[in-house]
Amino acid sequence: MVRHIPHVKTILHSPLQTSRPFSANLTPFTPPQLHPRRRTLSIIPRRVYRSVARRFGLGTAGASRAFYAVCKVVNEKLGHLFEFRTDIGRIVVGFGWISLPNCCGVLGFERFWVDGELLGKNGALMVQALVDSEGRFLDVSAGWPSTAEPITILWQTKLFSGVDESRELLNGPSYELSDGNSIPQYILGDSCFPLLPWLLTPFIRSNEEDSFSSSERAFNSAHSRGMGLVGTAFGRVRARWLLLSRRWKEECIEFLPFVIVTGCLLHNFLIKCSELLPEENVGYSKEPKLPVFEGEANESGLRIRDALAFHLSRVSLRR
Repeated sequence: MVRHIPHVKTILHSPLQTSRPFSANLTPFTPPQLHPRRRTLSIIPRRVYRSVARRFGLGTAGASRAFYAVCKVVNEKLGHLFEFRTDIGRIVVGFGWISLPNCCGVLGFERFWVDGELLGKNGALMVQALVDSEGRFLDVSAGWPSTAEPITILWQTKLFSGVDESRELLNGPSYELSDGNSIPQYILGDSCFPLLPWLLTPFIRSNEEDSFSSSERAFNSAHSRGMGLVGTAFGRVRARWLLLSRRWKEECIEFLPFVIVTGCLLHNFLIKCSELLPEENVGYSKEPKLPVFEGEANESGLRIRDALAFHLSRVSLRR
């Protein structure tokens, strides 16, 4: 079970206080209210608040409230830029250009480190994100404690319920491969996820002496390139907004999911405006990998992954 973080008094629908995840494209936010004895929130260094206050004629408390007012407006006005539900055709075409037919996204996790005792040593908040072939965020669920297992997080997201329960997502036409097999719409997922018909994870060998077949190697190579899109997207978010590149204080933990999703939306907006960040400015963090899922694989998922792997192997031979 997810260990929920106590003492969070906020209207944000965050997993820190409930079993439901925060997803800014689905849940509206109101800026947190300051306690009367707290003039500013220490998320941003006080010198930054003072600088903004002087420039615009505000008090430091007013500058703090203005920061969250801007975050609120970003969520309200740019929430449509999480386009998984509205622009699936563009998403599929984009992955087609990188030889991943009928792919609808890449799903992974990112950690945002938090100092303090609440989450234990090296504690962090987890963010599950789906990105497209251009590094846009398509779906974001932020605020999960790092003590939660990845599969537990996945099961509680609206992405999972929309695909696996209500069937309102990933219900488009199948794609016929050159060998006559067909594959449904799917997304690529990290090895910490279970293999499902719509969530394709890499081939794993428990015994290092076992060798991969040519088709398995082709699939894992394409899968690895795809998973890199998640890390690149978050690297760009951190590089653009240094506020998200540092460790956060424990007392600010309830506000972090709100700020993360704001950064993801602004990232999408800048891509839409063709203001891409130069690759040399992107910082990549060397985070420990999440544990590999050890449960049973879905039989339909195995067949679909094998069919796609064989297709990718044939494509690689033609190059």
